[in-house]
Amino acid sequence: MGRRRKGRPVSGWVIIDKPAGPTSTAVVNKVRWAFDAQKAGHAGTLDPAATGILAVALGEATKTVPYITDATKAYEFTVRLGASTNTDDAEGEIIATHSGRPTDTQIVDGLQNFIGDIQQIPPKYSAVKVDGQRAYALARGGADVTLDPRPLFVESLVMLDRPDPDTVVLEMVCGKGGYVRSIARDLGAQLGCLGHVLSLRRIWSGPFELDDAVTLDTIEPFAKSEGIDAYLLPVEAGLTDMIRATTTAEGAAKIKNGNPGICFAQADYGDQVWISHDGTPLGIGVFKGGEFHPSRVFNL
Repeated sequence: MGRRRKGRPVSGWVIIDKPAGPTSTAVVNKVRWAFDAQKAGHAGTLDPAATGILAVALGEATKTVPYITDATKAYEFTVRLGASTNTDDAEGEIIATHSGRPTDTQIVDGLQNFIGDIQQIPPKYSAVKVDGQRAYALARGGADVTLDPRPLFVESLVMLDRPDPDTVVLEMVCGKGGYVRSIARDLGAQLGCLGHVLSLRRIWSGPFELDDAVTLDTIEPFAKSEGIDAYLLPVEAGLTDMIRATTTAEGAAKIKNGNPGICFAQADYGDQVWISHDGTPLGIGVFKGGEFHPSRVFNL
């Protein structure tokens, strides 16, 4: 007989405005503790120094994490020109400097080379695995880490501000797997002046925006109390970018058991949809000519 999970079988999303300092895992653990949840995860890691949207999934919402992880995200970040660091951000040691500074026009023109489908080499101090080990662990141990380029789709990359010759504020909208630190590093190299990230904030992630977010300080006073569920968004909050389908009571019974069931949706054959009955989400699957074929079933 399996061991019973500790905590409540609570399901839904908690959108945290992550502060600078803690790791994404530490934030997830804090949220899980506060909600006394049996299960928790997150959709898209933020570096410890980064702030902004960290979407934390509890219970059955963890089954929807891949859809948020794969979704488009937006970042606002400040690049320090004239210096590169070993971590590509302000947390690292300066390893080179340059006295030259680009004009605003040169920066705007340079950004165009980072839009669309690009190849990006992750920072050496990243969680990418090399022969089974994290790159950052190898780099901290003094190893000469070489990482392969990875594809990234950048929808937009614009300059928001130029406070002074040494700094530029940018906003990027991109797909899964983007490293803002790599953008800063590569932009500085292209402009011939070097660069690294000074600050980074994720301003939206898939369907979640800062208006949906709360701070850890806000929820902590309500930890393990009835009032904390006021900060919980429903499981389907993570599915608003997906087609919604409905079914009958008979169809719902079949779907809950992992079987195909009747489906009503404004969808084409083969489309991915999420399905509900009487307002309760049942799962995610594929629409096939009036039938829903489940790939993930929710136990709500």
